[in-house]
Amino acid sequence: MANKQSNLNHVFHALSDPTRRAVLERLSRGSASVTELAEPFEMALPSFVQHLKVLEQSGLVRSKKTGRVRICQLVPHTMSSAERWIAEQREFWERRLDQMEDYVKELKTKEKK
Repeated sequence: MANKQSNLNHVFHALSDPTRRAVLERLSRGSASVTELAEPFEMALPSFVQHLKVLEQSGLVRSKKTGRVRICQLVPHTMSSAERWIAEQREFWERRLDQMEDYVKELKTKEKK
């Protein structure tokens, strides 16, 4: 359980940054080199590589070196833990709001009597 929570924390940490989200969006269209991924961002390559390290540590991205080029690819199934957590939270809060709505209706009914 603690390991799953830790993995989930890494995924949400990785998703918390707009640069990393943009990288994930780009990789959803296919693999790319580090240089290709870094191109649209106005930052030094070492700074960009730090973003990639966070994505790799979270398990959202995998990279391999082919000759002198490092190619990155998306690991989509890693996102499923975050999707599951969000769905559970949505279900919980929708249930709570339904209960609150029922309670308010009950109070209004009692008030009319």
